Amino acid sequence: AAVASQCGGLALAAARGVSSRGVAREAWSQREEEEDAWWQRREGQEESARLRWLAARGCAVVAAAGGATAVAWSSETTPGPTRPGEFDPALPTVSLAEVRAHDSEAAGGIWMSYKRGVYDVTGFVSRHPGGTKVLLAAGKSIEPYWRVFAAHHRTDVYELLEAHRIANLDEASAAAAAAAAPKSAGYEDDPERHPALCVNSAEPFNAEPPSELVADAFLTPRELFFVRNHLPVPRVDSARDWTLELDVGGSSHRVSLDELKTRFAKATVAVTLQCAGNRRSEMSSVKEVRGLSWSSAAIGTATWGGARLADVLEAHGVDRAKRHVRFVGRDADVSGEHYGASIPLSTALDPRKDVLLAYEMNGEPLPPDHGFPLRVVVPGHVGARHVKFLERVAVHDDESDSFWQRRDYRGFPPNVDYATPDLWDHAGPAIQELPVQSAIAEPLDGRPLALDDDDDLVRVRGYAWAGGGRNIVRVDLSLDDGQTWLQADLDPDAAAQEYNRAWAWTPWEATLQVPPDLDALRLVCKAVDSSYNTQPEHVAGIWNMRGLLNNAYHRVHVPLIRTRDHDADLPAPLPSLEGPTATLPSPASAVEVAAHPNTSRTSSSSGLCES
Repeated sequence: AAVASQCGGLALAAARGVSSRGVAREAWSQREEEEDAWWQRREGQEESARLRWLAARGCAVVAAAGGATAVAWSSETTPGPTRPGEFDPALPTVSLAEVRAHDSEAAGGIWMSYKRGVYDVTGFVSRHPGGTKVLLAAGKSIEPYWRVFAAHHRTDVYELLEAHRIANLDEASAAAAAAAAPKSAGYEDDPERHPALCVNSAEPFNAEPPSELVADAFLTPRELFFVRNHLPVPRVDSARDWTLELDVGGSSHRVSLDELKTRFAKATVAVTLQCAGNRRSEMSSVKEVRGLSWSSAAIGTATWGGARLADVLEAHGVDRAKRHVRFVGRDADVSGEHYGASIPLSTALDPRKDVLLAYEMNGEPLPPDHGFPLRVVVPGHVGARHVKFLERVAVHDDESDSFWQRRDYRGFPPNVDYATPDLWDHAGPAIQELPVQSAIAEPLDGRPLALDDDDDLVRVRGYAWAGGGRNIVRVDLSLDDGQTWLQADLDPDAAAQEYNRAWAWTPWEATLQVPPDLDALRLVCKAVDSSYNTQPEHVAGIWNMRGLLNNAYHRVHVPLIRTRDHDADLPAPLPSLEGPTATLPSPASAVEVAAHPNTSRTSSSSGLCES
């Protein structure tokens, strides 16, 4: 009864919202005469749209009692309001010409359309996570852009869009806009991917391996390396004709891939790449963040082979007075803007930093998802600076003017969100080196673990890594949520990396004796690097609206099933996935990969992408 009452209240509130939209239509026609009143009405529209969406999503409440399931109320049985972009009879109808006339604030507002909906986003532009990229669709349909930036197709984004709804687009105009839209968003040439990957976004494709496969071997198999694409993967039929445009300050050159391979000594370096959003999903438990919901597996390690960037720049007479090196990839959006980023020139020229123009990954040509035929690898730096499909390198006085350098991948304080006025004034510098990090790969969070009657031992394993080449000197592990601690065993080869050139992660493991009175493990891990930096205890203090740089203690809750009390009905163990493995090559020289024992997994597993 309480559930039905609550849902009825939502439906009534939504109905009031629809009614208020009828009033809004009448007032909308007078906006030019009463501008102040119009802005007040806009605030009312946003609230009514929110209530309408509560009804649209429904209040599907499932109560399971005695095996019975009852649906108290849902939009399946109760008529709801229009879905995003559908015709809304409570609003006026305008033509495409009128939408096109509103392409700037000076023109009376920034309008855009989506299917049959017309939206005024004038007040939202400054809060748009993508900055002024939203203006690409000013006076036009946003559909061609959302086909490329497909991450927008989410309920929360639809809700936000509908909050700015002011009118309908007439049917003929909507049909004309659909006919004029590009038939391809560029994803038809995307490569096939391994079915074990857990997909966070299909277009552009972004995925991570199941967490129990992370650090299963020192080197991550290419097929299971996390994939981070911002744009469609460009089609490259052959590397034979690929050339790199090189601007060293004062002179420009074109360098073929063959020249990179034959003229410059090949270096092979084991490097861990980590997405800035790794473990973002944990931040959402504190407060909603925007971005792909990465688990703890947006990280991987490979050997990368290629020419040292310092050698290439020096050979072409680089201007050392410049301050930055800009990288541009071939991948581009519908407006023609290419993915780009930059690093300090001092980093690029430092022979101890091992920055590569890489054409190999684990001893083979780069796969398409990882930058074929050429990418930059910047050890110890955030993945966003490792530009793929590299076609231009230029030294410059300023950092890259790319959106992904100037707007995205910057740190924000925990008190700033998208509602904060002038929020970009609070953005920190572009992220380069990453903080110390660690995570538990097994056992899995929330997955029951059976203990044998005679052996209450649990094997725990995971990874640790620090940016900037800082070594991992210790991993602390607790099974009681931090009340007591012990130290994990570090992979000896990884722990022996050269001081301040520890570009690869350090796998670790520990075997724990479980006290007989525990019914669950509350595992916590934290790493300490060679500068004695350690991880913050809680996510809340480092929360930020983009969900970046989460390196708080990693916590895993594991229910225990003791076989003396229960017949454990657990899934069969997942067989260990064999792949390329290696001892750690010296970062200072190009060395071949040798055999490294593959670690086995012992805990049960099913539903690989549960997280």
